[in-house]
Amino acid sequence: MIARENPFRTDRVLAVRYRLPGGPAPLLDRFEAMGRRGALVGPQGSGKTTLLEDLASPIRARGHPVHCAELDAEPRFFDAAFYRPFFDALAPGTVVLLDSAEKLGHSRWRAFERESRRAGGLLITIHVPGFLPTLLECRTTPALLEDLVRELVGREADELPLAHLYDRHRGNLREALRALYDLYAAREPSAAT
Repeated sequence: MIARENPFRTDRVLAVRYRLPGGPAPLLDRFEAMGRRGALVGPQGSGKTTLLEDLASPIRARGHPVHCAELDAEPRFFDAAFYRPFFDALAPGTVVLLDSAEKLGHSRWRAFERESRRAGGLLITIHVPGFLPTLLECRTTPALLEDLVRELVGREADELPLAHLYDRHRGNLREALRALYDLYAAREPSAAT
């Protein structure tokens, strides 16, 4: 199968968003009650980054500017060219969204957290609790994987080894979806090509 026909290609998978029961309002109300400082906690592939991205717009709709930072590669800290301008640009009321906070390590985390106090809030993603109070624990289930795959391929999902993929990838939905991409990529090209 050619890449543009693969139902698990990146653009299609990224279009599938976090399933937040009740929408973002109850979660953001809780975030407000926590003093706008909290963490989305969960293992890799549980949807933390997607949810963090999805919350930016409703946070802005509540009147808070949003500043985003992400640690997805080495080095595991922000260099001076990023750090100083990022914090100097924080206005009162700004909510800082930090993805992969655990990559900072404890001492750099403390410095980042201290600098962010001049903002109006801090929401992070992290694998284990402890850096900030837990706003939401992100979890996956085999049923969630099935729901996501059904959104991408319809009834064809019934014929896929979804429970096996969920177990094999220890609940990491991102890795399970990558495996499905590979499974479809190995298929013969369609007659339309």
